[in-house]
Amino acid sequence: MTTLHLPGAAERLPARPPAPRNRRSWTGWGFLGPFVAVFALVFLAPLAYSVYLSLFRDQLIGGTTFVGLDNYQQALTDARFWASLGRVSLFLAVQVPIMLGIALLVALALDSGRLYGKDFFRISVFLPYAVPAVVASLMWGFMYGTRFGLVGDINDALGISLPDPLSPDLVLASIGNIVTWEFVGYNMLIFYSALRVVPHSLYEAAEIDGAGQLRVITAIKLPAIRGALVIATIFSIIGSFQLFNEPSILQNLAPNAITTDYTPNLYTYSLSFSGQQQNYSATVAIVMGLITMVIAYVVQLRGMRKGA
Repeated sequence: MTTLHLPGAAERLPARPPAPRNRRSWTGWGFLGPFVAVFALVFLAPLAYSVYLSLFRDQLIGGTTFVGLDNYQQALTDARFWASLGRVSLFLAVQVPIMLGIALLVALALDSGRLYGKDFFRISVFLPYAVPAVVASLMWGFMYGTRFGLVGDINDALGISLPDPLSPDLVLASIGNIVTWEFVGYNMLIFYSALRVVPHSLYEAAEIDGAGQLRVITAIKLPAIRGALVIATIFSIIGSFQLFNEPSILQNLAPNAITTDYTPNLYTYSLSFSGQQQNYSATVAIVMGLITMVIAYVVQLRGMRKGA
């Protein structure tokens, strides 16, 4: 039997009722809700409370009173805060390029395929990152000791007098050595992972053109992993401005070299827990967070700009 198709019959069929818009919109929020709740609880709420604390001051007469932006004005003229910021800025300018340079060299050596025992070498370089910062600081602190540590043993065995790594002149470099030892493997893994996804066709084209290894690195590998370089640099900048664990642990071993305001984070910690100045401590932390955010953003814009 032949079925006749009447023009316009499809148009006369009843349309399927659309799904309720409210139900579809709430479905998306149901998936997003847990993340929003956790984000608000662990990030937005502490940040808002810190801003709230920074607007008050606990005074001897009158108790806690609203002072507006007076705490921020005090922070901007606080010599101890700016001295600690200058110290970590020097740390950042020296330690971060050395650390990232070593990590990049190791990643390039692993990616070259000419390194014997590549897997063992990769694990060995990454292993210090698995050591907690407190344990690493204690370990290196005892090795730095001139009376009980490795430096002292070398002095006694050889009859010499090596410089004290925990002296005021060298303690910042000693902290930089610890941080470099800890995070070279972490940054190496970032660079090495980025190198592994570079198309091999680029290497084949360079080989046909007769490019050497140095030319391949400068013209292909480094431009290809520029995003990874920028990310590692931003992480290192943030970590440098947040420097706390290493000087906090070494402070007991070198009290004359590491003061309570040695770094901004150590300064805010001492203000809050030793000086009972939670309001001003929150102010310093917010100012430091804004400075870190601005510098990291500038580095990101500069690093990702075309032709940079």
